[in-house]
Amino acid sequence: MDRKVVWTDAAVDDLKTAAEYISKDSPSYAAAFVLQSLESAKSLSDLAERGRVVPEFKNETIREIFVHNYRLIYQLQENRVSVLAMIHGSRDFALAWSERER
Repeated sequence: MDRKVVWTDAAVDDLKTAAEYISKDSPSYAAAFVLQSLESAKSLSDLAERGRVVPEFKNETIREIFVHNYRLIYQLQENRVSVLAMIHGSRDFALAWSERER
């Protein structure tokens, strides 16, 4: 089933923040990371169910795939996939998620 993939504003901000951080060491790695993140999200159009259920939510519609050390968190909906967040895997998830809700 092809679904439309959309990025929430918060997820776009997360991606920009990650790219800015990575670019401090390597602008080329940052660009590659952004490209891979966008391609990974786009691939969810066909294969959205392949991600694992986010353990912190225990909700079958909220899933994640990994892009390097980042958790690309998304929600399945009938005709679309909404990318909700990009959170580094080493971060405390509850804290990172609560910072987004402010």
